Amino acid sequence: MEIKVPELAESITEGTVASWLKQPGDHVEKGEAIVELETDKVNIEVPSDEAGTLTEVMAAEGDTVRVGETIAVISAGGEAPKPAATKTAQETPKETPKAEEKAEQPVAAAATESTSVADRPIASPAARKLAREKGIDLAQVATQDPLGRIRVQDVATFEVAPREQAKPAPTKPATPAPAPAAAPGKPEERIKMSRRRKTIANRLVEVQQTAAMLTTFNEIDMSAVMALRKRRQEKFVKENEVKLGFMSFFTKAAVAALKKMPYLNAEIQGDEIVLKKFYDIGIAVSAPDGLVVPVVRDADKKNFAEIEKDIIQLAVKARDNKLGLSDLTGGTFTITNGGTFGSLMSTPILNGPQVAILGMHAINLRPIAIDAERMENRPMMYVALSYDHRIVDGKEAVTFLKHIKDLLEDPESLIFEA
Repeated sequence: MEIKVPELAESITEGTVASWLKQPGDHVEKGEAIVELETDKVNIEVPSDEAGTLTEVMAAEGDTVRVGETIAVISAGGEAPKPAATKTAQETPKETPKAEEKAEQPVAAAATESTSVADRPIASPAARKLAREKGIDLAQVATQDPLGRIRVQDVATFEVAPREQAKPAPTKPATPAPAPAAAPGKPEERIKMSRRRKTIANRLVEVQQTAAMLTTFNEIDMSAVMALRKRRQEKFVKENEVKLGFMSFFTKAAVAALKKMPYLNAEIQGDEIVLKKFYDIGIAVSAPDGLVVPVVRDADKKNFAEIEKDIIQLAVKARDNKLGLSDLTGGTFTITNGGTFGSLMSTPILNGPQVAILGMHAINLRPIAIDAERMENRPMMYVALSYDHRIVDGKEAVTFLKHIKDLLEDPESLIFEA
């Protein structure tokens, strides 16, 4: 049976072999993943439709493969074919163990790459990928994960002994040393960009070159939202088994503002403006291989608890590199929270083909004038709205951001607005 590259997505015709989860000679169960493919958006594990033995792989890790291309062959229900170098029955017994040792080498080499076979390290796809790039044996990497799963941060902080660093990664040829720099002796490291990182880079540059991007700012007094969360948190958690966070407030406020300013929930197609009558809100998440934007579907039809649960599920999938294409496509508007990392203010870049993106930032106590006589320290957040000036005018953008400010400073009003 031939294993072919499956249909990936409407606009994706090729991918990169990230890692072989099985090696020639390994037994494969029906439905068991044998190879991980990296696409422009997500990693996909390709399963076998039949049980059998993996007899041949036709693409190496790092190779680019196209949809429909045969990349492996599985002998259904049978044994793996014996290597051509197998000794005959007339040879001495002393030579037989050597042949067996050679036959077992591919399996041993695969031990650090698999996540489904006993006695092999359990690691996330991102951790396996980073280990290959750094030439690290996953069997030597310690982890603090209670389930023993090796995470990308475990690999990133693992220090390889000098003797091991000199060895090339087992699945890739040694990279030639770069030419001496202007200042010899200065340490540096060269890391090949992943397919996804290159795609992110290309899309961001494309947006800046094709859209008339402009950003407007405002600030929000978060006192009312924080007080409401404090009053309702215990009951909310008891009823919904999830915490009431800030993202659900901003998502509901964004939906309410988009309904009043529909041109921010649109995209340009040729010489037409397509106004979206649905509200699929993208939430930017930092993943091991770069920023991704999974989508909360029909956010206008969901309550606070449903939105919070969706965001948590998507964030976990992003962290574990388990997002599917359906999780990432079709968003109409994006929210990004730089405040998670302590950002005070930034200019978010549009997530094309969307025409607007809302940026949240850190909440800090700042002295605020209450009136001509009084000052108070209030928890304040700067917010930014980047928009495509080709179809969104400054008045609409400023009004949109002001409406979000008003809703969040009176959060009970969200019950009636969104």
